[in-house]
Amino acid sequence: MPTSWKRRALSVSLMGGGLVALSLLSPLWVPLGFLVGVARRRRFVLVRMLAFAWVYAAMELAGVALAFCTWARDGRDPDRFVESNYRIQRWWSGALFSAARRLFALRVDVEGDELLDRGPLLILSRHTSLVDTLIPAALVANPHRIRLRYVLKKELLADPCLDIVGNRIPNHFVDRAQATLADLEAIRDLASDLGPNEGVVIYPEGTFFSRAKRARVLDRLRRNRSPLLARAESLRCVLPPRIGGVSALLDAAPEATVLLCAHEGLEGFSTLAELADGRIVGRTLRVAFLPADRGALPDDRRGRADWLYDVWARVDARARAAA
Repeated sequence: MPTSWKRRALSVSLMGGGLVALSLLSPLWVPLGFLVGVARRRRFVLVRMLAFAWVYAAMELAGVALAFCTWARDGRDPDRFVESNYRIQRWWSGALFSAARRLFALRVDVEGDELLDRGPLLILSRHTSLVDTLIPAALVANPHRIRLRYVLKKELLADPCLDIVGNRIPNHFVDRAQATLADLEAIRDLASDLGPNEGVVIYPEGTFFSRAKRARVLDRLRRNRSPLLARAESLRCVLPPRIGGVSALLDAAPEATVLLCAHEGLEGFSTLAELADGRIVGRTLRVAFLPADRGALPDDRRGRADWLYDVWARVDARARAAA
């Protein structure tokens, strides 16, 4: 059996087992969650988290079922097959984002929505939490019908719906620890044929921000005597951006509009323990799509690194102001 099928059999089985367990145990965890909420006075975050886990598992299995039906119905028509999988992606991401908003009482303010009406787009997104990976889909792809392609970490292949559907449409799952020239070529290919209703999303930081991760990145730059160390140290609320993937996209899509996806409100929620603290409930998520000046983009690698640090400093400045 191919590795991908073994991985999917395991992930679907685990998701199904989780859904059955949460459903059967709901007479226990629902009242217990409310009692814990009353005792801890953290806005019933435990029952909210368990409810979201149930919705997440249900949406995963529904997405897998839809993926199978799509394969059976449209598998012989490549164009229709791709479009059907984009529809699954829009439905799945929209359902999860809507569930997160409702269950955690999140308010969402969006700035720069008018910039999203037409592509091609290259979106450089901040990455702070378990929730913000849904932002481009929920605020760009779904309302504006922009087909988004993603540069994602390979760890997300553990998500069965994302694994199956995400590999049917143009996306690339990269090993952050061992990115290769082949990865850069694959990323370049994502943007090489973008149309006016398409775009690519990349997370230049490569992983969730945390103080510990920032310290590790800065320590590595010091050991390597990087000329970008001083610039990296000036970024306080974001990780230093990685130039390779961003540069590959810029080369492949010279006509694309480059937008920064800056957001505030989800900091400190990158683990289940942080979510369980309860501070996420009732938060306002402020999302800003900011244009980046392609006219100032140099051709050399060091110049491009400086350009990327310049635009990323704008994301950092907004995060620092909101902190």
